[in-house]
Amino acid sequence: MEHVLTQNLEKVKLQAVVSKQELYNRVVRSYGQLCAAAKALDVIGDRWTLLIVRELLIREAARYTDLRVGLPGIATNLLAERLRDLEQAGIVRRYDAPPPVATALFELTDRGRQLEPVLAALGRWGAPLLAQADDQDAFRTHWLALPARLHLSDREPDSPPITIELRTGDEPLSISTSDGHIDARPGAAAHPDLVLTGPPQPVMSVLLGRLDLNDATGRGVRYEGDPAVLRRIQPEASPPSDADALAAAGLVGRL
Repeated sequence: MEHVLTQNLEKVKLQAVVSKQELYNRVVRSYGQLCAAAKALDVIGDRWTLLIVRELLIREAARYTDLRVGLPGIATNLLAERLRDLEQAGIVRRYDAPPPVATALFELTDRGRQLEPVLAALGRWGAPLLAQADDQDAFRTHWLALPARLHLSDREPDSPPITIELRTGDEPLSISTSDGHIDARPGAAAHPDLVLTGPPQPVMSVLLGRLDLNDATGRGVRYEGDPAVLRRIQPEASPPSDADALAAAGLVGRL
């Protein structure tokens, strides 16, 4: 009898904790306004939330450890909390990957992927703030994936595919053409047509056609392969600024 009473007491305590959390979410974390923008911010307005979306837009499916690497500074318990919130909101889906991965993976739902233009617009708005970046700000190469997808295009869709590998920091980024589209993903390319190595800003400037490759060598850029492939994916009209292109994915690293 005493054991049963103890179990029931623990259940009551747990229900009280859950109810308290639900009340907090409803009263404190909600603006309580009949406004679409306010309702959206109820869901995605917390710190780190949109950067988690950024990571999943880039990686598509990611392990918890991948997210930790791409979100320098986030506490592990906070990341877990944000992922739970995003799952409950129908923005993120969690599933168990089969062997050899055999671990939980996170990916965006269709509803979550609708946030990509939101991240792009936010990055453009934040572009001028990059001029104020601190020397200690973190940077991850894969953050360049979204601006690459946004600004580059395949100007010769009927030609054989090409691949360009960027090496600007912690890991390579591969940019390739496929059926007339641009794909950019973390990781090395098997047989790249061109490899660009150097600081992120001049490398991206070369990619966007705003900096001549020969001039870029004076800013620490090196290359291997055929530089002529750059012309195939460079935009016809250059973006307003290097910072704007880099910020299109919410890039907040040191440039």
